[in-house]
Amino acid sequence: MSDLLPFFRAWVTDPRRVSAISPSSPALAQLITSEVVPGQGPVLELGPGTGVFTRALLKRGLPENDLTLIEAGPYFSRLLSDRHPDARILQMDATRLAKAGLYAPSTLATVISGLPLLSMKPRQIMGILTGTFGYLRDDGAFYQFTYGPRCPVPSAILGRLGLRA
Repeated sequence: MSDLLPFFRAWVTDPRRVSAISPSSPALAQLITSEVVPGQGPVLELGPGTGVFTRALLKRGLPENDLTLIEAGPYFSRLLSDRHPDARILQMDATRLAKAGLYAPSTLATVISGLPLLSMKPRQIMGILTGTFGYLRDDGAFYQFTYGPRCPVPSAILGRLGLRA
């Protein structure tokens, strides 16, 4: 079954949270996950929705039990649990990552985020980034994809965190 109709329904129900009217394409998922190497360590996926990027990671050979999926929506959380029983799936707000105690500091190899940062307040963005960066190794990578013409992280936050876009 196609993910298009359930995704569209979720968007109609809560457009600020879902923020896209259809799931990302497999081509985008392949591009975003192309540098993730199986065996390098755990991967945290933020806002996986129907799991397009999750499937791309698994296709690359990443073990399902190396994945932690953070999804705020109950429908998508259930769908992901059914599809990926060996992944750790948590229904929670990603702004609370720092307090969640998901990993020891500097453990994660990769973070992949599909969260709609452009529709979030700076405080929420800061919470998400500081939470994930606390878990990310020094040699780890953070991938954010955004449907928009500009960087989704405000310049003040980029400067505060020592990032550039």
